[in-house]
Amino acid sequence: MFFDNHSSEEKEEEEYFLKSSPKILVVDDSSTVRTVLRRQLQQMGARVTEAFDGLNGFETAIREDFDLVITDIEMPRMNGFTLCEKLKNHDAKKSIPIVLLSSCDHEENIERGFKLGVAAFISKSNAKTELRERVRELLGRNVLLRRRTILVVDDSGTTRHLVEKSLLAAGFYVVSAENGAKALKLLDNHRPDLILSDLNMPELDGVGLCKMVHANPELCRIPFIIMSANGDRATMRRLLQYGASAYLVKPFNLDQLVVTAEQFLSDHFHRISREKERLEAERQIIIGSITSLVLALEARDQYTRGHSESVASILVEMAREMAFDEELVEKARIAGKLHDLGKIGIRDDILLKPSAPNKEEWEILKLHPSIGAEILSPIPSLAYIIPAIAGHHERIDGNGYPAGLKGDRIHLMARMIAVADTYDALTSDRPYRKGFSHEKAITIIEEVKGSQLCPDCVQSFLNFVEKKMKT
Repeated sequence: MFFDNHSSEEKEEEEYFLKSSPKILVVDDSSTVRTVLRRQLQQMGARVTEAFDGLNGFETAIREDFDLVITDIEMPRMNGFTLCEKLKNHDAKKSIPIVLLSSCDHEENIERGFKLGVAAFISKSNAKTELRERVRELLGRNVLLRRRTILVVDDSGTTRHLVEKSLLAAGFYVVSAENGAKALKLLDNHRPDLILSDLNMPELDGVGLCKMVHANPELCRIPFIIMSANGDRATMRRLLQYGASAYLVKPFNLDQLVVTAEQFLSDHFHRISREKERLEAERQIIIGSITSLVLALEARDQYTRGHSESVASILVEMAREMAFDEELVEKARIAGKLHDLGKIGIRDDILLKPSAPNKEEWEILKLHPSIGAEILSPIPSLAYIIPAIAGHHERIDGNGYPAGLKGDRIHLMARMIAVADTYDALTSDRPYRKGFSHEKAITIIEEVKGSQLCPDCVQSFLNFVEKKMKT
């Protein structure tokens, strides 16, 4: 057997493969080896196709799409080296990573394999400890980099063509511009994952483009690589000081360029991924803490207990009815849970008063949307729900509070909260009245549609209610 049983940590690391189900071609003239590889790769979540020799492997690779090829060297009809060479010379298949897995681990075989463009060479005697890690590494990088966009900026049409051709063959999307000025215009509508720029160009050179990109908060995180025939060390240092990530001296090997691009994108996206994970963890802690405060606030009053959770549940259904993606659905859920956060800043004698508030008390109560927005304002990760918190008591006719906004000037999620909030308030008991029936609440909501509540949001709510009644 090539592998030991997976540890629990290794299984966690391979959850990615279970989700993405990469497609791997295994080429070996030994059915035993193929079976062992197939079983172990399937445990990682891969879909495995087998080929019994090099020719069969080549025909299969041409006919189908694969994320990775693992091949033996010594095979009848076509050996692994020839298979690798033919795939690397095929325009549609040259970007597939290839792993040579062989018992022939002589130095000349390893050197020949890498010259042909294989991604890894592993001896069968070491497969037990190396292959799984290499497969995970290669597939992870391949999926990470696949279809990333690179902006190529160069006033030489020949250079642009050669660079574009190499990058396209490696699986990247490519957009190009003939100078820095045209590149800036492209950046108005495109957000590349990497910029490759010549240094000396008319209108706006690489130095100017680099400065302007890194002065723009929306662009400054994009890796910027300079390509130039000027190998002066002082120039290189100056460009790095302006924000360039690397400096390639022309003429350079195109394979070197592709490897450099892959390395920068891999490192860049791993950093972004780690940062996103860190920020998401912090955000969840903050949301959990604030939600606990809201629940504690509502728990003091039997009439409002569970109100925010109810509003959040309704909002989620409305968001799905309005075809929101799951990210926006989650934002709606959070906005619903926190919409009354500002009531923390309202005096207890007003908030817990067992009768309807008087005019003066009502004016104080009307401050809670602004207070909630102010509490959340220092938290960048919750900035997206602040307009919803601030505007959930605005009215379509402009007679709401705190800003008297009208129509579409009210944030969509705020308009949605208004509907959900109104329904839950109408159907809940209050010290000064009993809650209305579902039918009565629906009638009232339809009556204020277009004046107090957004018609589109009301319709989404009614659609959800109708579907729920049928189930």
